[in-house]
Amino acid sequence: MDHKSLASAISRLVDLVERLRAPDGCPWDAKQTMYTVRMYLLEEAYEVLDAIERNLPEEVCGELGDLLFQVVFIAYLGEEKGAFDLVNVLEKIIEKMIRRHPHVFGNTRVKDVAEVAANWAKIKERERNGAEKDGSFLEQVPVALPALQRAHRLSERASKAGFDWEDRNAVWKKVTEEIGELSEAVEKQDPRMVGEELGDLLFSLVNLARHWGLNAEDLLRMANRKFIRRFLLMEEKLSIAGKGLREATPDEMDDAWNKIKQDER
Repeated sequence: MDHKSLASAISRLVDLVERLRAPDGCPWDAKQTMYTVRMYLLEEAYEVLDAIERNLPEEVCGELGDLLFQVVFIAYLGEEKGAFDLVNVLEKIIEKMIRRHPHVFGNTRVKDVAEVAANWAKIKERERNGAEKDGSFLEQVPVALPALQRAHRLSERASKAGFDWEDRNAVWKKVTEEIGELSEAVEKQDPRMVGEELGDLLFSLVNLARHWGLNAEDLLRMANRKFIRRFLLMEEKLSIAGKGLREATPDEMDDAWNKIKQDER
């Protein structure tokens, strides 16, 4: 990478944001605040994730640009308020990464990836203690995370405090227990109970995934993609048979769906 070109490109992007925020710039950009653009930041991050999952390098490049624009834009808003600027943002992350990689930038020795992860967790904990943050051990998990991902992080944090199931079998036992309670709620035809037991079951399933080294958010995203793929193939099969979705019977749709599943196997 040409560092001169990199520095020039970043500088030009900052200049572009400054121009947009100028009195004679863009009225829409000029009225934005950190709060109003927060969801754009999240949306752009998800678009990067989607491009990565679809293995489209050119789209990853473009979406990373959109995400970077949001980062620079928010940093510029911070600079306008005299709170921080992009240089502060960059310096802080550089310092943090050096501090959290003592096996690279210091004298710490590690034997494997697991030890790197363990050291990372210890360093993060020291950082939190040094910051002297008030509140619960779990309050450090961002509220804005998607629900499944937040459940993963909450249970992960609780585990680090020693509050966790003993092993995978214990979690599985909890899952089957929650399925039983959901079944009872369904038999009672109580919507409130069904909703509560569904939530408990989902949380237990998140923990089951975590104990298997998996992430429920990733698993559901993959399941969503699989459903979309199969649904599109089902539409195609029905179309070949001269049927549209609105004309096809449930049995015809099920038959096409099951054939798709068989073909995948």
